Order: sequence, then C-alpha cells, then structure tokens
Amino acid sequence: MPEPPDSLAAFIERGEVRDRSLAVVNRTRPQPIQDMLEETFGHASVGITELDVPDAEDDAVVLLEDDDVVASSPLSALENEVLMVNSDLYITGTKSLGDVSLPDVLAELEETRFRVRGYPVSNSEKLPLILISRYIEQLAWNHKSGRLRSSFQRLSRLNDERGTRNVYRQLGETAVNVHVYGVPDWIPPQSFPGVIHAGYDGEFRSSWFVVHDPEDDDARPAALVAERVAENEWDALWTFRPERVKAVNRYIERSL
Repeated sequence: MPEPPDSLAAFIERGEVRDRSLAVVNRTRPQPIQDMLEETFGHASVGITELDVPDAEDDAVVLLEDDDVVASSPLSALENEVLMVNSDLYITGTKSLGDVSLPDVLAELEETRFRVRGYPVSNSEKLPLILISRYIEQLAWNHKSGRLRSSFQRLSRLNDERGTRNVYRQLGETAVNVHVYGVPDWIPPQSFPGVIHAGYDGEFRSSWFVVHDPEDDDARPAALVAERVAENEWDALWTFRPERVKAVNRYIERSL
C-alpha cells in the first residue's frame, strides 16, 4: 500500500495528468443540452467536443484518452444524473439513497484532477462531485460493512439538510462504521449512528471528502477528496483504486 499523503491537497496532486476529453457523438438532442455539458465540464481539465460518426449510435458520450475510447454512456444518462439535476434534489432527499446511478464516463474519470466553482459563479460545476459523494455513500450502504468517512465542513448540514440526514440515518441501520468530520456548529445527539470528529481549523474547515474502505476485498472501494482553494472554489479528484482509497483513509484516520 502506498504511504499516506502528507495532506488532502497532496493526495489530489498525486492524480494522473492525462490527455482526456468527452465527446458527444451524433447529437440529436437540443443545443442547450450540449451547452449544459460544456458549462458543467468546460472549466475542468477535460475538454468537450462533438463528433459525427457514421454508423455509431446517436446521442452517446464517449471518454477519449489519446484519441482512444475508454468509456461510453448514453447522453440521457448524464442528463438524468447531472445535467438536468440540481443540488436541491440531494439536499431535500428527493433523490434518495438507492436512486443514484453513476455513468461509466464519469466513473472512468477517476484520478483526473478537477477545479470546480460553486454558486454564484456556476450552478453546475460541483454537480459531478455531489453525484460521486452520494454514489460512494450508496456503495457503503449496499455493502453494509466497512468504513465510511465523510467531511461536511459544517456538522450542522447533518441536521439542516433532510436528504443528508436521511442518508446517514439509513447508513446507521447497517454495520458500516461511520465517521463524520467538520466544524462543530451543531452537535449531533448521542443517538447519532457514527463517530464525530470536530475541529475549527485546517482541513476540518476546508475539506470535502467521502471515503469508503470496504471490508470485503471484492467490494468496490471509493474516495472523493476535494480541498477548497478559494471562496467556493475546489480542487478535487475521485478514485476507485484500492491502494489509493486505503492511503487516504489512513491519512484521515491519523490526522483528523
């Protein structure tokens, strides 16, 4: 297993630098759908293009690396999970645990570094991170064991956001070992089904992570790690590589 990073920022910096782009193939969907895709990913390290390919399926999104196709998803999958979604669906619980599906092109963007901006500069750039976060929580819920470490910046989000509150109530009904991290502007009751880690400075305030390290070697591990670099601006990366997940889990366990 690799040595744990010196910081969450260092974990992100170890992500691979690769020539990757998303291409919409034979688009028949309206131009605003293409515009939304470009708005969501256009400021990340992933280019967006359109391709007309004879005999290929219409309205497909492919992930290209050095001109090779490494993943493909229907454009409709990105519409349903990212483009036509807003964060309120997660906050309110309208999109519940168990309703999340991760398009292959997003899963295969693992180890790709992103810089994303939040509202009011952008309404959509953070949405892939929100989707990945809930997907990792769903993995832990499905596995019903292992560890889940989640940072909220402010612990009050566990109380204020109905969707988040419901997710962690459901996780508490399993054998998952839940740890939550953040500034203690609200103290969960003793009945909260997890371990509270609170602090006022450093990564307690600046980090956003969801890390699931399963007990079963055959189960899929996952980690999203983001670090705030400016007001409502984040560097981020996600990974499903077991050795990387274990390394960041170990860092969080030791340092926060």
